Amino acid sequence: MATGHPGPAAGLRPREGAGLILRSYSCLLRSAAGLMRGADPRPRLRLYAVAGSGRGRHDDRSAEGVTVRHRDRVPPLVWDSLLPALLLLNVVTTYPARELPVAAALTAALALPLVWRRRAPLAVFATVVAAAFVQWLVDVQLPADVALLVALYTAAAHTGRRGTLLATAVVEGGAVLACLRWSSNGAFLTPFVALSATVVAAAVLGVNVRTGRAYLAAVQERAERLALHQEQQALLAVAEERARITREMHDIVTHNLSVMVALTDAAVYAQHRSPDRATAAMLQISETGRQALTDMRRSLGVLRADEPDAERHPLPGIAQLAALADQMAGAGLPTGLEVRGGHAHVPATAQLTVYRLVQEALTNTLKHAPAGTRATVLVDCSAGSVGVEVTDSGPRPALPAAAPSGHGIPGMRERAAANGGTLRAGPLPGGGWGVQTRLLLGRGGTGAA
Repeated sequence: MATGHPGPAAGLRPREGAGLILRSYSCLLRSAAGLMRGADPRPRLRLYAVAGSGRGRHDDRSAEGVTVRHRDRVPPLVWDSLLPALLLLNVVTTYPARELPVAAALTAALALPLVWRRRAPLAVFATVVAAAFVQWLVDVQLPADVALLVALYTAAAHTGRRGTLLATAVVEGGAVLACLRWSSNGAFLTPFVALSATVVAAAVLGVNVRTGRAYLAAVQERAERLALHQEQQALLAVAEERARITREMHDIVTHNLSVMVALTDAAVYAQHRSPDRATAAMLQISETGRQALTDMRRSLGVLRADEPDAERHPLPGIAQLAALADQMAGAGLPTGLEVRGGHAHVPATAQLTVYRLVQEALTNTLKHAPAGTRATVLVDCSAGSVGVEVTDSGPRPALPAAAPSGHGIPGMRERAAANGGTLRAGPLPGGGWGVQTRLLLGRGGTGAA
C-alpha cells in the first residue's frame, strides 16, 4: 500500500530518499492523532453523566465543557466529512492539471469512504485498503494515504481483538510494500520503522477508545444496577415500616378496644347495683381511650410538638407492665406479674417488644378465656436475653373452625423472630393457655419492634 506526502506530485517520484518518507509519515501521524482525538466526543460526555459531578453551570462555563458541548451539537457526519474535504482540496490546489485526474480519483477512493466509517467500519476499512492497493499498483503517492490510519483506528475502535490484529496486519503489510517500492538507495529500515510506528499508534488509539467505551458502559450498567438496588431497598424499607405500623396498630386497637368493651359491660352491669363501681369503670374507659389515641399518634408519627402527651407517655417497656397488669385486672382479668433480674440494660426496642407480646397475650386471654380466669406474667431478664412467659388458668374453649384466627399470634411470632426468638403458643398440659419466648439481646435485630 502507498504512503503519503503533502507535497505536489511532481516532486514525489519513485526512489526518493528515506528521510523524505520519514518526515512525511511523521506529519501524517500528528494529523491522524489530532483527528482521532476529536473524532467522537460522546464517550467524554457519558463519563460526565455517569460520574454525576453535579457541577452544572460551572462545567458549562469551563473551556473544556463548552468545547465538548459544542462538539456534541455538531453531527458526527460533519466531522467525518472534514478530512475527505481537506484532502480533496489539497489535491485540487497543489497537483498540476496533467496529474490531477488520477490523483483526484485515487484521493476520492481513499478519503470519501471515511464519511461512513461510523456506520460500517469494516466495510470502509476494506474499501480504503483496496483503493490504497490500486494506488500502489499505479505507483502514485498521495497525502490521502492518511485515510488508512483513520480506517485502521475506526476498525480497532469498533471490532474485537481478532479484527484489530487482522486489520493491523493488513496495514503493516501495506507499509512493507510501500517501503519496498519507494525507499531509495536501499534504505528500507528507517521508513519501515516510521511507518510501523504510525500503524501501531493508530491501532492502539482505536483499542484505547474501545476499551474506554466498554468501561463507560460497564460503569453505566453498574450505576443503573445500583440505582435499582437502592430503589428496591427503599421499597423494602417502606414495606417493613408499614408492617411495623400494622403490628403496632393491631396491638393498640385490639388491646384497648377489648379492655374498653370489658369495662363497658361491667359498667352496664353495675350501674344500678353499684353506681360507684360503674363510675370508676367509665373513668377507666375514658383513660384507656386517651391512652389508645396517644399510642396511635406516636406509632403513626403524626404527634405534633405542641401536644405534651409525647413527654408524659414514652414508649412502653418492662417498667409499664405493672400498669398493664392493673389495667387488665380492672377489665376483669386478674393478672400476676413477676420480673426477674434488672432490665436497665435491655434496649428500648426490645422492651417495647416484651410489652407488646405481653399485651397481646393478655388481650387474647381476655377475649377468649371464660370468666374467673387468672393470668400470670413472668419476665426473666439476663445479660444476653429476655424470657417472656404468659399463662392463664384456663380452660380456653377452642375457636370454631370457620372463625378466622386473626393476626395476633402471627404478629407475635414476627416480633419474636425480629429479636432472634422463637415463640411457642398453645394449650398447657395442666389446662389453660401459654405463650413463651426468649428474645436475644444484641442479635437477631433488636432494633425491630
